Amino acid sequence: MSDYNVVSAKNTENAPKSIGPYSQTVAFSHYNHISAQLPIDPKTGEIVAGGVKEQAEQCLKNIKAIVESVDHPMDDVVRITISLRNISDIDAVNEVYPRFFPTYVPTRTTVAVAALPMEALVQIEAVVSHGEGTIPGAPQAGDLIKLVRNTENAPKSSLSTQTVAFSHYNNISAQLPIDPETGEKVAGGVKEQAEQCLKNIKAILESIDVPLDDIVKINIALKNLSDIDAVDEVYTTFFPDSAIARAVAYFPARTIVAASALPMDALVQIEAVVSHGDGTPPQLVEDRHGLILEASNTENAPKGLYSQTAAFSHYNHISAQLPIDPETGEMVAGGVKEQAEQCLKNIKAIVESVDHDMEDVVKVNIFLKNIADIDAVDEVYTTFFPGGVPARSIVGVSALLKDALIQIDAVVSNAEGTPPIA
Repeated sequence: MSDYNVVSAKNTENAPKSIGPYSQTVAFSHYNHISAQLPIDPKTGEIVAGGVKEQAEQCLKNIKAIVESVDHPMDDVVRITISLRNISDIDAVNEVYPRFFPTYVPTRTTVAVAALPMEALVQIEAVVSHGEGTIPGAPQAGDLIKLVRNTENAPKSSLSTQTVAFSHYNNISAQLPIDPETGEKVAGGVKEQAEQCLKNIKAILESIDVPLDDIVKINIALKNLSDIDAVDEVYTTFFPDSAIARAVAYFPARTIVAASALPMDALVQIEAVVSHGDGTPPQLVEDRHGLILEASNTENAPKGLYSQTAAFSHYNHISAQLPIDPETGEMVAGGVKEQAEQCLKNIKAIVESVDHDMEDVVKVNIFLKNIADIDAVDEVYTTFFPGGVPARSIVGVSALLKDALIQIDAVVSNAEGTPPIA
């Protein structure tokens, strides 16, 4: 990897030590990626006493400690992801949440999952803007600003911003199937709900003059994983979205997970990460096509209704990998160890196909059918990440596609950026 930008992993004593091979925060270029924080008291290493309110507060305290340890305030957080054991606990979490974001709210995703490490009731992760970048000896703080925007054409919330842009990315809050005119969930089944989620995303993007084809990553949470075929019928009416995209059959990178429950008892929820070619002022405004989105696929990893990797500017976004052998198209034999190894082999093949290596990975997300399998997974994981550098999140899910035991996705640094390169 070029020395122009560096992967910067850091840890602080003021937040819980990693309970696995990962770093508390990993920065690259203009973003810090914070590992999912459990409600652990860093002084004792134990889950804090009390219920979900106390646990949510501790998660956010841990994030604040990590953010402050790298000389940032909480207002630099651009995206928050909240994983709950019980979706009914969201009101209790929301009582605590505004104390950490009193004047500004980042984009947000909330989902209930089957299990969390250490039997926690809540887990919270964050992405933080990083104005100074990670160019050695070349700080640029103040050159970039955060752009916070909302439109009347998509649902609004006092607890989240529809889109927060920083540098070359827009972060979009997870969209529920809410009609913005009524504020209610749309009538119908999962198809109608998926369509409304995507309409909301499209409305947000159009409000900032960005097309759907600038999306680099889509995350879909489904109440019933068996609904994916119905969702894909709708999905393919939104992607590809232009003649250029259709010509190259462009689909964003994608992750699909089963949610135990979603807010408003929705059947589906969709979030997006979007390229932002013109950056955020007061830097010089670039031609919107000054940077291009580069999607790549390799025969050495499984293919699907997604790009294996979608790169823009200084990041590659890797689609969630199932334990599928790309030569046979079938699940590998064996248990969770063998499946974890295959997922990571697939990620490695994708990363290497775009001339990167596993040391360039900054964030890993692991979805497990059985949360108790994490120790077995870590035996394999450390052979791919012996330094334990990437930030990480782990959740237990009720089901995975193809009845897999594990699924893994990743975000990878891209030091060379995307052409044309100055």
